[in-house]
Formats: sequence, C-alpha cells, structure tokens
Amino acid sequence: MSANTADIQVETGNGQKPYLTTSNLTKQFGNFTALSDISLEIFEGEFVCFLGPSGCGKTTLLRAIAGLDIQTFGTVTQAGNDVSSLPPSERDFGIVFQSYALFPNLTIRKNIAYGLENRKQAKADIDNRVNELLDLVGLKSQADKYPAQLSGGQQQRIALARAIATNPGLLLLDEPLSALDAKVRAHLRHEIKELQRTLGVTTIMVTHDQEEALTMADRIVVMNDGVIEQVGTPLEIYRHPASAFVADFIGTMNFVPGQVKGSDVLQMGSVELKCDPENITERGDITVAFRPENLLVQEGDDKLPNAFEAEVKYMEFMGSFFRVDLLSKQANSEAHIKGDFSINMVRRTGVKEGDTITVSIPKDRLTVFPGVN
Repeated sequence: MSANTADIQVETGNGQKPYLTTSNLTKQFGNFTALSDISLEIFEGEFVCFLGPSGCGKTTLLRAIAGLDIQTFGTVTQAGNDVSSLPPSERDFGIVFQSYALFPNLTIRKNIAYGLENRKQAKADIDNRVNELLDLVGLKSQADKYPAQLSGGQQQRIALARAIATNPGLLLLDEPLSALDAKVRAHLRHEIKELQRTLGVTTIMVTHDQEEALTMADRIVVMNDGVIEQVGTPLEIYRHPASAFVADFIGTMNFVPGQVKGSDVLQMGSVELKCDPENITERGDITVAFRPENLLVQEGDDKLPNAFEAEVKYMEFMGSFFRVDLLSKQANSEAHIKGDFSINMVRRTGVKEGDTITVSIPKDRLTVFPGVN
C-alpha cells in the first residue's frame, strides 16, 4: 500500500527549516502522469537518494527540481525562494549526468573552469579554484589532458569538480555511476560521499541501485509509479519497509501467506509465530515477510522460539555466505524460503543439500503486509 505523499512526515532534520521543498508536484506528459502529488522536504547538507525501478519517476522529479522539465502542477522552493517557474540558469545547482557530458574539445582544466568563466570571474581566481578542485578530486596531474584520454572514473570525477566549481547550494547527480564497472563504482561511491561531507553541499542522487542508496544516502526516497512509497534512513527503509513493494525492492525478502491469530500471533501454515504487536497492523489473511539473514538455524539441543522444520533443497555459494533454498511443509506446502547462512555456521554444523533442519525467525524480525502477495 503506497504512502500518501502529501502526508509523509520527515523523520530527520532536527527542527531545521527545509532547504528544498516540493509541494504537490505533478508532472504529466499528455495522458501519462509521471509524477503524482509529490511533497517532500530536504534539509541543508543532506545526501538524499531517489531510488526506484526504471520508469518510476525519479529522474523526472530530479529534472523538475532542476527546471529541466517544468512540473504541470505544484511548487519547488529552494532556500526559501519559490523557483518553480525559473529556468535552469537561474536556479542554484550543479548537475552531473550519467554520460559525464564533458566538452571533448576542452582540456580538463578548461572543462572545470567553464562555469566560472561564464560568470566573468577574474583569471587568477579561476586558476586558484580549478587547482583547488583538481587537488580535491586527485587529478591535478591530468589537468592538461582531454576527456578522451581519461578513464570513465576519472571523467566522472572531473564532471563532479565542474559541477561544484561555482559553489552551488544544491548538487544533483543523475545516475552518475551506472556507466562504470563494479569495482570503480564501489570506489567512487566512497569518494563522492566523502566529497559531499567535506563540502557540506545538499545533494540529491538518482539511482536504481539499492546498494548505492543504502551505502551513500542519509535518507532514501523510494519511488514507484510516480509516487513516493517511503522516505527514511537506509536502516529504516531496510528494517521497517512501509509496503510490500519497498520490502521486495530493497534487498531480498521472503513472502509467505499467513493469517493473524491474535494480538501477537501469526499463523504460517501449521506454524504459530510470535510477533511484536506493533508489527501487526492488519487482520485476517496477510503476508508474512522476513529477511533471509534473519533466519536462524537451531544447533544442538538449543530450543529456539518460532521454530519449524525445513528441507535444504539448494545451496548457492555467495563468497562470504551461502544463499539457501528451503522447503517447509510446516510453514506452507508451497513455500520456498531463502536463508543466508554464514560460512562458519555451515562449516560448524555440516549442513548440506537434502538435510532437514530446524530454523526460526526472531519475533522482532517479522513484518506483516495486507493480503496475499
């Protein structure tokens, strides 16, 4: 069930006045509604990720904030000023695109200086600022090369330096790492976050990569079909998803049909599960959800609560753990359950494919969603 975006309450900000606000933002392309009634507050110095699948509206929202695609209805306020109808050139932001968008005929130094030269700043000031930024991104030795002579990761760093050259109040990143290979992407994630912390610039990043959002963001805005499903810190989004969509999109989640049997009891097949009462917001037929890493294996004579038997159907080696496919006739005759078992636990217990084991789910790690997914 999607959250009503107009009623979303920001959980962070410590009473600060929001730096950027969108109010009832709607964007239509003909009969298609790309954004529907988006109300959001972003605070000064925050790193916020717009996260969601392709076509969910995250890039359209970023472009509306930048003025690149003016909204059909609603307002955008930045630093207390209504910028809703201003062209991009009159909004205070720097932007970095997936494609870098560097000028191929200009040197790295000239690329970074471009915005400063357009503002008619003194040559000495421009030179000092460019040198400072080259130092900041660690590419001073590449200053006189052209973009084609740099790697993708280096080009993206130059694009970042150019975006922040004019000291914008807002930094917008449109899938800045998606064109890079996994190792470079992981390295640049850390660099961008450190750079953002150093500068203290309010930053919005669009991504479809949940790992990027979880590792980089102060808060995540999860979007689906043009609306906001949930806003929260990475831990809140992961631990307490507000909808089945969020639970399924972020990380891996088990979904098993069940029923609510009391204020703190769930029925999953023939298994009764104790659950924290505050997690039970529905009644009747529901979907029981839990993360693979929260599935515990009973060892020795230890008796774990919320326990049931399951057969190990398949074990997939993932490097630091095994992703295990379990079939439990007790939990549900059709329920295939995923568990993440540590290498040490597998070595210690000797669990293997074909074994029947006893597993349990801690009551505070159970989530309940309405209906049967």
